[in-house]
Amino acid sequence: MRMAPIGTPMEKAKDFGGTTRRLLRRLGRERWAAAAAILMTVISVCLSVLLPKILGNATDVIVEAVFKSQPVDFDRLERILGLAALLLAGAWAFQYGTSYVLAGVVQRTTYRLRADVEDKLNVLPLSYVDRAQRGDLLSRVTNDIDNIAQTLQQTLAQMLNQVLTLIGTLVLMLWISWQLSLVALVSIPVTTLMIRFIASKSRKRFIAQWRYTGSLNGQVEETFTGHAIVKAFGRQREVEEVFRATNQQLYEASFRAQFVSGVIQPTTMLIGNLNFVAIAVLGGVRVANGGMTIGSIQAFIQYSRNFSMPLTMIASMVNLFQSGIASLERVFELLDAEEQSPDAVTEPAATEARGRVEFSHVSFSYRPETPLITDLSLVAEPGQTVAIVGPTGAGKTTLVNLIMRFYELDGGTITIDGRDIARMPRHELRSQIGMVLQDTWLFDGTISENIAYGRPDATEQEIIEAARATYVDRFVHSLPDGYKTLISDDGSSVSAGERQLITIARAFLADRPILILDEATSSVDTRTEVLIQHAMAALRSQRTSFVIAHRLSTIRDANIILVVDGGQIVERGNHAELLARGGAYANLYNAQFAGIAAGVA
Repeated sequence: MRMAPIGTPMEKAKDFGGTTRRLLRRLGRERWAAAAAILMTVISVCLSVLLPKILGNATDVIVEAVFKSQPVDFDRLERILGLAALLLAGAWAFQYGTSYVLAGVVQRTTYRLRADVEDKLNVLPLSYVDRAQRGDLLSRVTNDIDNIAQTLQQTLAQMLNQVLTLIGTLVLMLWISWQLSLVALVSIPVTTLMIRFIASKSRKRFIAQWRYTGSLNGQVEETFTGHAIVKAFGRQREVEEVFRATNQQLYEASFRAQFVSGVIQPTTMLIGNLNFVAIAVLGGVRVANGGMTIGSIQAFIQYSRNFSMPLTMIASMVNLFQSGIASLERVFELLDAEEQSPDAVTEPAATEARGRVEFSHVSFSYRPETPLITDLSLVAEPGQTVAIVGPTGAGKTTLVNLIMRFYELDGGTITIDGRDIARMPRHELRSQIGMVLQDTWLFDGTISENIAYGRPDATEQEIIEAARATYVDRFVHSLPDGYKTLISDDGSSVSAGERQLITIARAFLADRPILILDEATSSVDTRTEVLIQHAMAALRSQRTSFVIAHRLSTIRDANIILVVDGGQIVERGNHAELLARGGAYANLYNAQFAGIAAGVA
């Protein structure tokens, strides 16, 4: 699918045939199970299609006795009906086996698809996730894959059974009367053309349906996570209007998709009924002329109904299949997204990580037409604290994202202890860096498990020591279960400041040689911030630290302060030097504290 932004499919499917072939290749991994299912289906269909012919023989036994005024041969009739019962039982048994085997094929295929999506998400560059709408991305991973599973579950067995039934029925019809079979065959091209015409109209509507589903999911997710903000600013009515508008679009797209594709079945039934009338009339003439027995025409009429039924069922399966292919295209689009560059290990590992970080003529931009960082060079020696300040959008967070290799450089190099990070495995690079972000993240689990996230093998005593060093221990004892207290991913059971303390304890316990603090104390009160500053001083000891700060009072003791503006370092030095220089840093510092003084006054 061509995309408007990432994650939003256009109105028209990109490659219906190509997507179907990719699906078949994935199903090909289950070739032996599929072969067994096909074999059982063939047997089941053969038994089923023989049944009308057998019952026609039973009818002939009765009719023959009536016309000859003879007793009915019940022994022969019993044998015929017994054979029919065996055919029914056998057909059901093999059909049950087919359903069981295909259920396994479908579930294993979707299991691997989910696993592939999970693996893909782990290798997607951060730029993809940043640009994608979160709700739409989640919809692809959950709703679309669920829809694919349901589609395959409901269509594979039916499609296989109905196609083979169509073939088997046609063979028996030709055996009974090739003349009447020609009449029945007229319905195939007519039905096929109708199905193709209607399917072409419904496909793009299913694409639109799943597009609006993803958009609606995104709106619900955003509104739910920002529920308090929506309430605080009184934007409920606007949010409801946007939701209603998107919901209306989803309703209209879904209605059109279901209506157009739903026309397929009644259309094919109409063609089948017209075909049935023609066969009944012509068959009656042949019986009257002695060209066929009543049992044969009964069997043929039943076959003609069975012949049109598979066409009708296949047509109705197109409805589901169109929806499934639309979802599959969206998932394949995610799987086909460009991955982050692979790790290339050519640099030998250092004997001991010291934490010397050097930027050398670094250039980077999120969009080629808008340069952000150009020819930036700096050195952070082991144990130094480098503070990065500047106006919003100046490129402060971008610098630490580049150190973490969340984005690849456009030019220049960044080295850690002399090793180019572009030549280091990402897991090795990030294992040397501890990070505390302004936006805290906690997962469902205990406080103890959240602290130990960066070091799962930590002992309970080490976890407690990290908690004490970062003042988490102060509030944990007020909780009913202490360190075993369960918290949710949004941390709703603890305050924003307590959440931040837990993330700081997590970085403390990880004990990495390089530390990145992105406004790490923005959600704590002033008294706690003072305590955290003491803890951070201990944490930064013998570590290279990069501190992004808006409150300049928190970085007075930094070894180097970098003032960044427009992706360039416009000033560098320590707090006293920069104040004495009276430049950009002094202006920021004085404006901040003048604002505070004015507020107090």
